[in-house]
Amino acid sequence: MSQYLLSVHGNRDEDAAETRTMEDFQPIFEAVERFNERLRSEGAWVFAGGLQQIDRATTVDNTGDAPIVTDGPYIESKEYLGGFWVIEAADHDAALAWAVEGSKACQGKVEVRPFQDEPEA
Repeated sequence: MSQYLLSVHGNRDEDAAETRTMEDFQPIFEAVERFNERLRSEGAWVFAGGLQQIDRATTVDNTGDAPIVTDGPYIESKEYLGGFWVIEAADHDAALAWAVEGSKACQGKVEVRPFQDEPEA
């Protein structure tokens, strides 16, 4: 089994999250929890998490002489990472099948990416 990152992407122009209420989000939360339970029951679950709004991000750059800490995301974009699942799947096609279900549950686009293989010791 290989591990895959299923990342949920949002779009500020399309989401209008600031105008939605918790009541608007409740059906999505419930659908995602049902999806999470299915992942767990079928042994695909490794870890998952939803992220705070993008305005809560902080970027750290310690590639120069001194670290620079700035408020906000690294890249200014209307698209953002909203959450993710780390799953185990037999192959890429199986991971894609999970992503199809996850996308429906969270009502967002889901990117599928395999983790790198562990280097041999």
